[in-house]
Amino acid sequence: MTQPICRFVQEYNDAAPLRLHMPGHKGKSLLGPEALDITEIRGADVLYNRDDKGIIRQSEEIAGKLFGTAKTLYSTEGSSLCIRAMVYLASLYAQKRNRPKKILAGRNAHKVFLSACALLDVAIEWVYPDETESILSGRISPARLDEMLEREAVAAVYLTSPDYLGNLINITEISKICRRRKVLLLVDHAHGAYRKFLPISSHPMDLGVDLCCDSAHKTLPVLTGGAYLHFSASCPMELQAAGERAMTLFASTSPSYLILQSLDAANGLLAGSFSQKLEETVKRLDALKDELKNEGWRLAGEEELKLTLLPKERGMTGEEAAQALEEQQIFCEFADPDTMVMMFSACNEPEDFVRLHKALHSLPIRKAIADKPPHISTSPVVMTPRQAMLSPAESLPLQACIGRILASPSVSCPPAVPILVCGERITEEAIALFEYYGIRQCDVVAEPFS
Repeated sequence: MTQPICRFVQEYNDAAPLRLHMPGHKGKSLLGPEALDITEIRGADVLYNRDDKGIIRQSEEIAGKLFGTAKTLYSTEGSSLCIRAMVYLASLYAQKRNRPKKILAGRNAHKVFLSACALLDVAIEWVYPDETESILSGRISPARLDEMLEREAVAAVYLTSPDYLGNLINITEISKICRRRKVLLLVDHAHGAYRKFLPISSHPMDLGVDLCCDSAHKTLPVLTGGAYLHFSASCPMELQAAGERAMTLFASTSPSYLILQSLDAANGLLAGSFSQKLEETVKRLDALKDELKNEGWRLAGEEELKLTLLPKERGMTGEEAAQALEEQQIFCEFADPDTMVMMFSACNEPEDFVRLHKALHSLPIRKAIADKPPHISTSPVVMTPRQAMLSPAESLPLQACIGRILASPSVSCPPAVPILVCGERITEEAIALFEYYGIRQCDVVAEPFS
């Protein structure tokens, strides 16, 4: 399989050129990859303003065939860029069809979705999961979604699947509902790019969605920042045509050619033995999950490459368990008081599973921890996210925030899922959630001078 971006950059470097262009390192090595780090010189194509026969277009078309899409665009700024583009395209869809600029979204949406809606003045109607003990969980039934679409006039539905804990949503049934109600279905599939290459694909592009993003770097052998924005054949043609414009609206004008080469090189791997390695990895992880269950561990989620443990029943918080593993030089993806999340890929070796199992087996078993997260309740909406985010703000200690209006999400990445949404009033119940998850201060809308 051809790798047009990699080939161009390698040939350029092999020619020993005098580099009178950016970047400033001129190909001289400080870290190692500088020789292959170029910019948009002649022949290198221009991301989001591509030549129809250019090397980026060629590579994206190869990726599109691998994923079975009508169109695939590369991102060197992760799925964050793709999410912003999807919100913009939903806004165009609403205007074209004289629909409200409103999206029905799962409450566990990434914070970049919130900021994109604020910047584009798109309203959000939140749909809460059927039941949850974590702000990260987003199990939403098709019936619940259909009921809300009966009441709410929206342009699109936006869901996260898999969620951060590895829970999956019935995308197939939800896509049928969205098609019947003539609304777009957008899916944040950042954690699931590999799912196209399972023995039976469970990728959103095969389940009926219109648009989705994949973070290639999360589960595929791609450099951090590499991602895809996928358009299905069902996505309206005018949105497919506006894809580059949507990305350009938010993207840097200096994309990383190292990341582009990584995406390009990954095409060859995905077309080769990747599926076989992935299947072997999933089998190993399934076996490990079974062994852990037999040993008394409680697990969450059903995603194929994610291991989410709930260690409180063994007398440790997720954070304590993660710290204990770090002492054995094993680093998990994420931990909070209730969960410890570990992500695998086809690049994990068989001995990795043995090492992890041995480390988990070494952890002490203590008296179970009974406390649970505070109840997740809705908070009064005082402002739109746009109004709150664009208002003057001040940072206050948590207890001083009761009754104030949240100005920006108080959450890091990972997991980047807001505890409270900008524009909502901070209640005592919300304060309890902030404290539980270790938040000690909040940005709140500044009160006007008297």
